[in-house]
Amino acid sequence: MSAPNIAIIGSGPSGCYMAQALRKHWADAEIVIFDRLPVPYGLVRYGVAPDHPGTKAVTRQFERMFERDRIHFVGNAEIGKAISLANLRAAFDIVVIATGLHGDRPLAIQGEDAENIYGAGQVTRMLNDHPDEACFAPAFGKCPLIVGNGNVAIDVLRLLAKSAVDFHGSELSPESLAQLATHEIDQLHIVGRSPAVLAKFDTVMIRELTKLQDVRFTISEDSALGEATSAAEVTKLEALLELTDRHRANAGREVVFHFGWAPHCVSVAEGKATGLEVSNGAGGKKTLLASSIITAVGFQEQCAAELSRAQVAGTLVDIEKGLLDIGLYCAGWYRRGPTGTIPENRSDAKHVAAYIVADWANNVSTRAGLASIVSSLCNTVSYAHWQLIDKAELDNAAEGRQRRKFRDIPSMLKFATPLTSGEQQ
Repeated sequence: MSAPNIAIIGSGPSGCYMAQALRKHWADAEIVIFDRLPVPYGLVRYGVAPDHPGTKAVTRQFERMFERDRIHFVGNAEIGKAISLANLRAAFDIVVIATGLHGDRPLAIQGEDAENIYGAGQVTRMLNDHPDEACFAPAFGKCPLIVGNGNVAIDVLRLLAKSAVDFHGSELSPESLAQLATHEIDQLHIVGRSPAVLAKFDTVMIRELTKLQDVRFTISEDSALGEATSAAEVTKLEALLELTDRHRANAGREVVFHFGWAPHCVSVAEGKATGLEVSNGAGGKKTLLASSIITAVGFQEQCAAELSRAQVAGTLVDIEKGLLDIGLYCAGWYRRGPTGTIPENRSDAKHVAAYIVADWANNVSTRAGLASIVSSLCNTVSYAHWQLIDKAELDNAAEGRQRRKFRDIPSMLKFATPLTSGEQQ
């Protein structure tokens, strides 16, 4: 048996954890991580809120992986454009798709096509300076409304509720801060269909909100709190009540939670959302006025057709194993759906890696790997070149910020040299 040549599509947590797991099994395997962007780390770089640098610090272990474990990075190489999936599979013994799920799941209610309704995923990418969102300019207005009660919804709520001074030590760029325009916001509503004790957000997310000094938090009188039946639910409810008990009469803005209310339809005037009609399980209805609506109700597949699960699935599909076809696997959210935190992707990678190793038993590598395709790839970025981009972003950081991200691909590529056959880092 010889070690396989392995390609991983996607350099976010799922892809990096997969590379780590496979390296532990095969010390001599060639492992190459491809990404359509010139920069690695996917969700960590562009999906984690810019004011959560501690969460983003997971990239340090991925840096060690690239630097010490002989994992190659090939950035600015979109599968389906730079190279087809078929040609990639012809070059590597094993291909793993770990591209995640990036599309914001719709509300599926009347009026949601209004121009001032935005997906939380797109908003978060914009605030993280994702090049895909360079032209995205949401107008939140004085009274934004957030639909959803998960951690992503609380992330958006916190970012909109903060004052400019609260972003000290974050990665939020001046452009993104200007786009937030939090100084214009007077009131925020957040609506969730579950009672408070069953809300999906983590209690630690609520406790973090207590640090905001210029915000008053309230729970609507018609909210459903629910009955806490576990220690975790008791703790969650206590955190919410502690948050709302912190009376700040002179606060610059107010946040109102509405628990137990589900979106029914959007009120629209002249193509713009002006409010959201919501209903509860008891037949009650009410309309909340809104200057904009941000949806945070989950994610769905949004990738090139060539990488969609329906397109790539062969006759031997076994999603439990991460198997899509002979030699083709998937991991992370792409495999199991949009659930779980970054650490859970590590467990998922180990799970799928074990099946990959078992399937490969007694096989012999017959593919040439990166060397067979590198000459056909144009303007790709190696890990060494990403380090130049990284250094420039850190060096360009303004006072009180950790880095200043490049907001477009040409700017990134100015600091990177095309990968050649002699530089496979």
